[in-house]
Amino acid sequence: MIGLLQRVSQASVTVDGTAIGSIGRGLLVFIGVQPHDGTRQAQRLIERVLDYRVFPDADGRMNVSVRDIAGGLLLVPQFTLAADTTRGTRASFTGAALPSVGSALFDECVQIACAQHPIVATGRFGADMQIALINDGPVTFWLEA
Repeated sequence: MIGLLQRVSQASVTVDGTAIGSIGRGLLVFIGVQPHDGTRQAQRLIERVLDYRVFPDADGRMNVSVRDIAGGLLLVPQFTLAADTTRGTRASFTGAALPSVGSALFDECVQIACAQHPIVATGRFGADMQIALINDGPVTFWLEA
Protein backbone atom coordinates (compact mmCIF):
# COMPACT_ATOMS: atom_id res chain seq x y z
CA MET A 1 0.00 0.00 0.00
CA ILE A 2 1.30 3.41 -0.95
CA GLY A 3 0.63 6.72 0.75
CA LEU A 4 1.75 10.00 -0.80
CA LEU A 5 1.63 12.34 2.18
CA GLN A 6 1.60 16.13 1.83
CA ARG A 7 1.70 18.59 4.71
CA VAL A 8 -0.96 21.22 4.00
CA SER A 9 -2.30 24.46 5.39
CA GLN A 10 -5.64 23.46 3.91
CA ALA A 11 -7.00 20.97 1.38
CA SER A 12 -10.33 20.00 -0.13
CA VAL A 13 -11.82 17.54 -2.59
CA THR A 14 -14.71 18.28 -4.93
CA VAL A 15 -16.82 15.86 -6.99
CA ASP A 16 -19.32 17.09 -9.59
CA GLY A 17 -19.02 20.65 -8.31
CA THR A 18 -19.75 19.69 -4.70
CA ALA A 19 -17.15 19.81 -1.94
CA ILE A 20 -17.20 16.41 -0.26
CA GLY A 21 -14.28 16.81 2.14
CA SER A 22 -11.98 19.49 3.48
CA ILE A 23 -9.43 20.07 6.22
CA GLY A 24 -7.43 22.94 7.62
CA ARG A 25 -3.86 22.37 8.76
CA GLY A 26 -2.95 18.71 8.48
CA LEU A 27 -2.13 16.00 5.96
CA LEU A 28 -3.47 15.23 2.52
CA VAL A 29 -2.75 11.57 1.81
CA PHE A 30 -3.22 9.98 -1.61
CA ILE A 31 -3.61 6.21 -1.17
CA GLY A 32 -2.70 3.61 -3.79
CA VAL A 33 -3.58 -0.05 -3.32
CA GLN A 34 -1.52 -2.86 -4.82
CA PRO A 35 -2.66 -6.45 -5.49
CA HIS A 36 -0.82 -7.95 -2.50
CA ASP A 37 -2.25 -5.45 0.03
CA GLY A 38 -4.65 -6.37 2.81
CA THR A 39 -5.82 -5.34 6.26
CA ARG A 40 -2.32 -5.50 7.73
CA GLN A 41 -0.98 -3.00 5.18
CA ALA A 42 -3.98 -0.68 5.68
CA GLN A 43 -3.44 -0.66 9.44
CA ARG A 44 0.30 -0.07 9.09
CA LEU A 45 -0.12 2.75 6.57
CA ILE A 46 -2.61 4.64 8.75
CA GLU A 47 -0.41 4.09 11.82
CA ARG A 48 2.56 5.56 9.95
CA VAL A 49 0.55 8.49 8.58
CA LEU A 50 -0.80 9.45 11.99
CA ASP A 51 2.59 9.18 13.71
CA TYR A 52 4.90 10.46 10.94
CA ARG A 53 6.71 13.53 12.23
CA VAL A 54 6.34 16.22 9.57
CA PHE A 55 5.26 19.29 11.52
CA PRO A 56 7.75 21.66 13.16
CA ASP A 57 8.43 21.58 16.88
CA ALA A 58 9.38 24.68 18.92
CA ASP A 59 12.87 24.59 17.37
CA GLY A 60 11.55 24.39 13.81
CA ARG A 61 12.55 20.73 13.35
CA MET A 62 10.11 18.27 11.79
CA ASN A 63 9.45 16.40 15.00
CA VAL A 64 5.66 16.55 15.51
CA SER A 65 2.90 14.35 14.02
CA VAL A 66 -0.58 15.20 12.77
CA ARG A 67 -1.87 13.38 15.83
CA ASP A 68 0.23 15.68 18.08
CA ILE A 69 -1.19 18.86 16.53
CA ALA A 70 -4.75 17.46 16.28
CA GLY A 71 -4.64 18.36 12.59
CA GLY A 72 -6.91 17.23 9.82
CA LEU A 73 -6.47 14.14 7.67
CA LEU A 74 -7.79 14.10 4.10
CA LEU A 75 -7.58 10.62 2.54
CA VAL A 76 -7.94 10.40 -1.24
CA PRO A 77 -7.86 7.18 -3.28
CA GLN A 78 -5.42 7.32 -6.19
CA PHE A 79 -4.79 4.12 -8.15
CA THR A 80 -2.22 5.84 -10.37
CA LEU A 81 0.32 5.68 -7.51
CA ALA A 82 0.72 1.97 -8.27
CA ALA A 83 1.46 2.59 -11.96
CA ASP A 84 4.50 1.10 -13.66
CA THR A 85 6.25 3.97 -15.44
CA THR A 86 9.55 2.24 -16.19
CA ARG A 87 8.97 1.80 -19.92
CA GLY A 88 7.57 3.82 -22.78
CA THR A 89 5.43 6.92 -22.58
CA ARG A 90 2.22 5.43 -21.21
CA ALA A 91 1.79 4.04 -17.70
CA SER A 92 0.78 0.45 -17.05
CA PHE A 93 -1.67 -0.11 -14.22
CA THR A 94 -1.03 -3.82 -13.70
CA GLY A 95 0.58 -2.87 -10.37
CA ALA A 96 -2.72 -1.56 -9.02
CA ALA A 97 -5.27 -3.71 -7.22
CA LEU A 98 -8.55 -4.52 -8.95
CA PRO A 99 -11.12 -1.76 -8.35
CA SER A 100 -13.21 -3.94 -6.00
CA VAL A 101 -10.16 -4.70 -3.85
CA GLY A 102 -8.87 -1.13 -3.98
CA SER A 103 -12.24 0.30 -2.98
CA ALA A 104 -12.63 -2.10 -0.05
CA LEU A 105 -9.11 -1.43 1.26
CA PHE A 106 -9.48 2.32 0.86
CA ASP A 107 -12.71 2.13 2.88
CA GLU A 108 -10.85 0.07 5.48
CA CYS A 109 -8.15 2.76 5.70
CA VAL A 110 -10.86 5.35 6.30
CA GLN A 111 -12.48 3.25 9.05
CA ILE A 112 -9.12 2.70 10.75
CA ALA A 113 -8.28 6.40 10.56
CA CYS A 114 -11.70 7.46 11.90
CA ALA A 115 -11.30 5.11 14.87
CA GLN A 116 -7.95 6.67 15.77
CA HIS A 117 -8.19 10.33 14.79
CA PRO A 118 -10.92 12.94 15.31
CA ILE A 119 -10.65 14.87 12.02
CA VAL A 120 -10.87 12.68 8.90
CA ALA A 121 -12.25 13.70 5.51
CA THR A 122 -12.14 11.67 2.29
CA GLY A 123 -12.31 11.63 -1.43
CA ARG A 124 -14.50 9.13 -3.30
CA PHE A 125 -13.15 5.96 -4.87
CA GLY A 126 -13.63 5.89 -8.65
CA ALA A 127 -14.84 9.48 -8.88
CA ASP A 128 -13.39 12.26 -11.01
CA MET A 129 -12.13 14.45 -8.17
CA GLN A 130 -10.71 17.93 -8.09
CA ILE A 131 -8.21 18.43 -5.29
CA ALA A 132 -7.30 21.87 -3.99
CA LEU A 133 -4.46 22.29 -1.54
CA ILE A 134 -1.97 24.68 -0.11
CA ASN A 135 1.17 22.61 0.36
CA ASP A 136 2.94 23.76 3.51
CA GLY A 137 6.70 23.71 3.02
CA PRO A 138 6.41 22.04 0.58
CA VAL A 139 6.68 18.80 2.50
CA THR A 140 5.86 15.59 0.62
CA PHE A 141 6.74 12.00 1.54
CA TRP A 142 6.18 8.63 -0.15
CA LEU A 143 5.24 5.99 2.43
CA GLU A 144 4.86 2.28 1.80
CA ALA A 145 3.34 -0.35 4.04
